[in-house]
Amino acid sequence: DTERIYTEVTTEILARYGKTYGWELKSRLMGCRDHEAAEILIRETGISMTADEYLSERTLKQESLFAYAKPLPGVMRLIKHLKDNNVPIIVATSSHHTSFLLKAKNNHDLFSLFGNNIVCGDDPNITRGKPAPDIFNVARERLGSPPAKNCLVFEDAINGVEAAKNAEMNVIWVPHPALAAIHKDYFGATETLTSLEHFVPNKYGLPPFPDDEDYKE
Repeated sequence: DTERIYTEVTTEILARYGKTYGWELKSRLMGCRDHEAAEILIRETGISMTADEYLSERTLKQESLFAYAKPLPGVMRLIKHLKDNNVPIIVATSSHHTSFLLKAKNNHDLFSLFGNNIVCGDDPNITRGKPAPDIFNVARERLGSPPAKNCLVFEDAINGVEAAKNAEMNVIWVPHPALAAIHKDYFGATETLTSLEHFVPNKYGLPPFPDDEDYKE
């Protein structure tokens, strides 16, 4: 649950300039690579910082807060289930590698399940950020290039949903309630869930959770 921390820190920085950070702007930044998101933020708010200055301050403020970030409900259950059933899994995050390490530092139980299957936004093989499909194409290659139609992406950002669609993959959108409220007419995802606790794996040809009944249409 790092988006809450991004919001808290960015709100604090913008407040210094008398600016606010609403979900309309935030929804445009979510899923973007760090520097690209910073440039959009500065352009839209007009604050007197460079992208590098903003990112430097944001990183310093986030470092202590990330220690308290925990997986969202349903995440550990799903990832452990996929791992136990030998389903190939990979993290594809727009965050740069250093930012990802900060997030992962106190969540070893979760990220250790992925092994080395981590693709970050500053990977040299990624030339375009989301909504371009590059990051998901690279992730698919790391998994041995299975057919795109057999890949299932979990996303909280509209830019990420669009990137998955552009990669011709299935995508589950799990938006923050505030994001869903301002984009309630957005139907780009294969399925929209309010929480990963509601995900039914066998609906997508994956092994069912041990305590679930068979999925019925």
